[in-house]
Amino acid sequence: MTYRRLRDAGVEPIFAYIFLPIGFYGLSIFLFKKSDFAEYIYIFFALNVISILSEARRIEFLNVCFGDEQFKKIRITENLILSIPFVLFLIYKQFFIHTLFILLASIILALVKFRTKFNYTIFTPFSKRPFEFTTGFRNMFPLFIIAYLLAFIAANVNNFNLGVFSLIIVFAISMGFYLNPENEYFVWIYGMNPKKFLFSKMKTAILFSSTLVLPIVILLSVIFPKNIGFLFLFISFGWAFLVCTIVTKYSFYPNEITIPQILLLGLCIGLPPMLVILIPYMFLKAENRLKKILK
Repeated sequence: MTYRRLRDAGVEPIFAYIFLPIGFYGLSIFLFKKSDFAEYIYIFFALNVISILSEARRIEFLNVCFGDEQFKKIRITENLILSIPFVLFLIYKQFFIHTLFILLASIILALVKFRTKFNYTIFTPFSKRPFEFTTGFRNMFPLFIIAYLLAFIAANVNNFNLGVFSLIIVFAISMGFYLNPENEYFVWIYGMNPKKFLFSKMKTAILFSSTLVLPIVILLSVIFPKNIGFLFLFISFGWAFLVCTIVTKYSFYPNEITIPQILLLGLCIGLPPMLVILIPYMFLKAENRLKKILK
């Protein structure tokens, strides 16, 4: 499957297998040099990558094919394999507790289904707006609870970096709402031109992501009043990355975002000034792409 995706993305698999590990460890070294809370970001991205394998339909398929006992062994094994690059680097950096956390979380994620079907509908404040935040919030509800708990812990142990990490989690989850393309009908129904459509998407994303981070922002502002400036700087970066994700998505619409684009977004985490160039460029591409659907 990975081989086919690389081919579809226009990437020769043999080069990807060589350069992806080099790029991964290069970005890891860069992240730990530039960020004081790199280990928290690292844990989040490790768990985010591992959780991709917990998709509901995939889990159901494996369970049907292999049975409960074999299914658990397969899930634990594949999660641990995915965690190996992160674990090796954390061991190299001597973050042994963080390494242990990733290993334990990998095993737990192998045995837990996040997208459970509830007998009731979770309330969201987004019901009258576009679908991304409504469906995304309901699907990822447990992760938002974890983010808010981390913020509460950060306040109790007086750790501002951990509080910022909880903020990053919320923005990263919100970015994930825009990774998969919707049916063309849900774009066509907008009675506006491409530029207005993109600005509408951006405005909604900024408004709703701000709603989700507001409890964390209020808590951290009260506990760490001297760091309010840094707090709002991170919020601004969160908005910028969210906007960049939206314009990148529609610059390739109706196709999925490919691996090179994901790597480019990842590179912007280490070099945020790149967003000043990337966002306008992707906006123009998205505008031209949407002209076929929106008049």
